Order: sequence, then structure tokens, then C-alpha cells
Amino acid sequence: MGIRKRIETYTNESIIKLSYDLFLRSADDKVYVFAEEENDSPIEQVRLTVPITDDPTLPCLTFRTWVLGITSCAVLAFLNQFFGYRQNAIYLSSVSAQIVVLPIGKLMEAYLPNKPIRIPGTKWSLSLNPGPFNSKEHVLITIFANSGSNWVYAVGIITIVKAFYHRQIHPLAALLLTKTTQLLGYGWAGIFRKFLVDSPYMWWPSNLVQVSLFRALHDVEVRPKGGLTRLQFFLIVLVSSFAYYIVPNYLFPSITALSFVCWIWKDSVTAQQIGSGLRGLGVGSFALDWSTVAGFLGSPLATPGFDIINIMAGFVIMLYILIPIAYWTNSFGAKRFPIFSSHVFNSDGGPYNVSEVLNGTTFEFNQQGYDRYGKMNLSIFFVYTYGLSFATLATRSHVALFYGRLWQTIATAFWAVLLAILLALLFTLPIGVITATTNQQPGLNVITELIIGYIYPGKPLANVAFKTYGFGSTAQAIMFLSDFKLGHYMKIPPKSMFIVQDRQTPRLQLLEIEPFHTFPSKGGWWLLTSVEHICEPSKLPQGSPWTCPGDDVFYNASIIWGVVGPLRMFGRLGLYSKMNYFFLIGILAPLPVWVLSLLFPDQKWIRLVNMPIIFGGAGAMPTAKAVNYVCWGAVGIFFNFFVYRRFKGWWARHNYILSAGLDAGVAFMAILCYFTLQIRDINGMKWWGLELDDHCPLASCPTAPGIEVKGCPVFH
Repeated sequence: MGIRKRIETYTNESIIKLSYDLFLRSADDKVYVFAEEENDSPIEQVRLTVPITDDPTLPCLTFRTWVLGITSCAVLAFLNQFFGYRQNAIYLSSVSAQIVVLPIGKLMEAYLPNKPIRIPGTKWSLSLNPGPFNSKEHVLITIFANSGSNWVYAVGIITIVKAFYHRQIHPLAALLLTKTTQLLGYGWAGIFRKFLVDSPYMWWPSNLVQVSLFRALHDVEVRPKGGLTRLQFFLIVLVSSFAYYIVPNYLFPSITALSFVCWIWKDSVTAQQIGSGLRGLGVGSFALDWSTVAGFLGSPLATPGFDIINIMAGFVIMLYILIPIAYWTNSFGAKRFPIFSSHVFNSDGGPYNVSEVLNGTTFEFNQQGYDRYGKMNLSIFFVYTYGLSFATLATRSHVALFYGRLWQTIATAFWAVLLAILLALLFTLPIGVITATTNQQPGLNVITELIIGYIYPGKPLANVAFKTYGFGSTAQAIMFLSDFKLGHYMKIPPKSMFIVQDRQTPRLQLLEIEPFHTFPSKGGWWLLTSVEHICEPSKLPQGSPWTCPGDDVFYNASIIWGVVGPLRMFGRLGLYSKMNYFFLIGILAPLPVWVLSLLFPDQKWIRLVNMPIIFGGAGAMPTAKAVNYVCWGAVGIFFNFFVYRRFKGWWARHNYILSAGLDAGVAFMAILCYFTLQIRDINGMKWWGLELDDHCPLASCPTAPGIEVKGCPVFH
């Protein structure tokens, strides 16, 4: 973001006649006023949201920063381990900590001694209270918390080993795995910071939510006549969201997915396949729950309007064109299996018995068992999910075409880069560009699974470990880069940013992984060892939310790519080798868009057609469901097209504040419900609305003749 300022000098008497954003008092009793002249960011949303003034005298790395930062990091790491296992996963973002630490910081400002404390034996002194609790301290505390708010990918390995494979994993191995992927992420962030943070075109949309909230919490604002200040608006949204979430979270969980088509045609498999928002195409499904809207895809209010269109275009193409055609033409024998499922099946439509093809002693692939038992089958949705994941190679070709100058700069800077970590190195930049401009992060998970599956077949733990290094380190780098951009927006000195990020991660590793009996370490480990039948929905009591949708997909992926392997799934020995054409499609797809943008330069919308985002539009599925996309798209299009264009003043003032308030209210009520009720297995009244289900039991039924599945009709 380009900033131009003018410095003017005034006496104390004249300052009262002026109205500026910032003034500083000097030793000679003069006031230096930084007068805003122009914010020339090329991104309108940034110009509407980010302040350009700065007070360089504000202290940053204070005692309050360290105490509140480390504490919030630990608490969010603990809580997100819990809520990551829920049916509707609740992501406690650093916005939650951003809100909670403000009154605590103010209390520390009021009651901590302000006299410096001299450190014995040195010339140094420490101030516990260097003055008013300021926005820069607040930002650094939030960045501390952000590390705790982000799920560490390697934790998924621990979950599937304990909850799905029912085996043990040495805590030291788990600790080293997560620690090394985090440190690799630091490396990538440092290498690409120049290109992904310093450039004003890399604007990281999700950060604007926090920037808006910081301004609401710290800026002195006069209430407009007949209106509300941003802080008042935020508090109203927060309280309303908090109060309402008791309904979908505890009293009436069924409103998290309402599929009225299933209620009308109660005995029709086809109607329920079309109408189910959780196990079908979701036509007509909706929800009355903000966690359904934002739980898997993030807040639609923080995603640029045209990127929402790209995502929803990919979703529509996938779910309403490709899948129906493939299913009802019985492609790959699709009618023998559910239309929408992340599980694996045998040829008769039943669950695939992994123990038949996995050696229980060596934990490796059993070829004789596989030859005897038969090939592994997938739902048609899961097949095309992987096909479109192959097409995400469009990420690199898209960035090469539309950001060519940036690519050339990178090439000249690294001919001598470490070849051993080439995969993550090649993809961090293009993935970072997509994330920084669209708020959507393409993943390397399938590509890494594919590569190691060919190199090291039959070993599921080796597969997920390699995926964690290739994909997890890149995702970690993206998180660090996003934090750097937030610090850039809020004028945090780079040295302070580095110190905070450098110090937070080693502590976080210990808090998340070590299964010792300390408060922060019990997040996921506590659930895995205390909740009976966790991650097994058929055995859980009614109303229990601990179904582990994300880890269920992670586990099935380890079977597909690690146990059976890509050669027997998508290679010459597999059923789905035709999906490899998506590699070529993904590489070539951005080319016509690029050519059209050159032929018709006046048509600016052409450059907004983003093939990686379209291919990855349904990428959050099958963890996310159709109802999540339908609600997310509807809310996003309404606020980022209709409201943005018709009521831009309201949008600039309230849109991101609304997002923060809704997220925080849901998070705080979820925490309250769990620690007061659900931890004691008090899961609400026993009635049909208590089920975390859209009441479409036939949506998962096969429709091929002669296939028998419990609870489903048999077709002839």
C-alpha cells in the first residue's frame, strides 16, 4: 500500500483548531501532526478499511504482550483441538482472543505498577505497565493467538492412528513431526515475504476483518446522529449471535441443515439424493445457523465478491453438472454406492474392510488379501473430487500467465534453491498468490499423496507424514505470511513481528502434542482418550457432536493413497485411471482466459475468472457439505455484491465488524455450552430436532439393481 504524508509543526495553542488522525508531542513542547493526504492502495477494500497513519512511539513487545499473547495462544490451541472434532466444526479464530484480551489489557493498565523494575546484576529495567494498553500490543497478542487458532496438520496423524487405526504413536515422534513442519513454514514465509507481503496487490482479504475490529476497539469515534459507532454495532452483533447460538448448538441442532425435499418425498431415494444438504446435492437445502455458513469455508463476508462467484461456479459445475451426469449414467458403477460419501466400499456396495488388505503386524499393504478381497471403490463424488484436485496444477500455470513478472523475479532469485524440498518450494508462491488475492487456499494434499503413494506404496503412515511435510509446511507458511500482512497493515515493526512468530511456535508445539496432564496439552488428547467411540458416529449417543468429519476424510485418504496406493486406484491397475486427464485440463485451462484478457483488455471481468478457484470451488468437500456451500454463497453474494454496490458506506463501516461479531458470538456460546453441559453428557431434550442430521436417511442408499444395504430399499 502506497502512503504519502505531510509533517507540519504547530504550537500547543493552535492544535485545538485542527482535526487530524494523529499527533505527537515532542520535547520542545511542539506537536508534530501527521496529516493524511492520500491512500493510494490499488485495492478498494483496503482503501476503505486500513488506516494509513502511524504512531511510532507506541510500545509493542511489552510485559502485557508476552503474558496475554502466550496465554491466548495456549488457550486457543486447547479449544480448537476440541471443536475441530465436531460435526459442525467451530473454528475459534484469533478474533475471539482479540476481543477477550482487550478488557484484560485495560485491567493490567489500571492495576499493574508503572514504576520500572531493575533486573538485578544488569543495567536493564522492565516496565510492567508502560502506559495505556495500545493497538500495537493488541495486534501482537492477536498474532500470538493466531498460531494457537490454526489447526496443526500433523495432529490429524495422531487422531487417525488412535481413533481409526486403534494404535499408539510415540509422543516424541509426534512432537518432532509437527515441530519440523512448522519450522519449514517459517523458511518459506521468509523466502516469499517480499513477493506476498510487500506487494500492495497481495492484500490478504481475511485480514481486513481484524483490521476493522482493531479500529472499532481502539479508535475514538463520535456516535453519528441516529446511528451507532462501530464498537456499539459490534457489541450488538456479538450479544445477538451469542444468545441465538444456544438454539442450533443445543436446543435444535437439526436447523444446522434443513432439507425440505426429503420431508416431502420421504420414500424416494432419488429425491433425497437430490435434496439432502448433508449427503446429497443439496437442492433447496438451507440452514439457520452461522456455523453452517462459516464453519468450513470461512466467513463469506471476508471473501471478495468475484471470488465467491468463482467458487460457486466451481461448486455448481461439480455438484449440478458433473456428478448428476456421471451418477445417472452409472459411470464407474456409481449407482452401487452413495452419490456423496468420503468412505471406501467393496464391489457389493458395503464398507471396505481395511483389515483384509492391511497386515496387522507390519502395518503394511497385504497383496494376497487384496487379490482375494477385491478392489477398492469410491463414491462418484469422491472420484471427481480427486480428479479436480489433480486439476489444481492450474495454480502454477495461472500464476505464471497472470503474474509473469513476479514469476521471472523468483526464477532469477533461486536457481540454487534446495532441491530436496522442491515440491513445497514450487507451490508456496502460487498458492500464496491465490490466497492473498482471493481468500481461498488451494491445497497440495492430493499431489503429495499421489507422489509418495507411487514412491512408497502400501505404507499409510509414511504417506500421511510425507503429505504433512509437503502440504502442512506450505499451509504453515501461508499462515505466517498472512500474519505478516496484518502486522504490515497495523504498522507493526518487522523485528517485533519476527520475535513474536519465532517465539510462539516452539511453545505451541509442546502445548498441542505432548500427552502430559497439563491444561493446554489436553485439547485433542483429552477427547481421544475420554470420549467413548469418538469419531464413530454410529456408536455415539444421540446429540453427541464428536463425529470428526475432517479426520474421517483424512483416514479414508490414508487408505486410498497409503494402503492401496495410487497405482491400484488411479494408475493402470486401478478403476479410475481416466481421472489423470484432469492434470492436462488443469494446466491448459487458464490459457484461454489469459488469451481473452489480451484480446479484450477493456473487459476487466475476464481477468477475474480464476481457473484454480473454479477447479477448487468444491475443494472443501466432502468435509463441507452442499448445505454449507449453498448458505455460504447466498450470504456472500448478498453482502459482497448487493450491499457492497448499493450501500458502500454501510459496507465499509460495518461489513467486517459484522463478520467478527457473528464468529465471536458463536465461539463463545459453543465454549459455554460445552463446559457447562456437554462435558457432563447433557445433550439436550430427546426429540427429533436434537439430531445433527437433515433427516434424509435414504440419500446414502445405492440405486443399482440387487445391491443390499441395511436400511435401504433393494432395486430390481
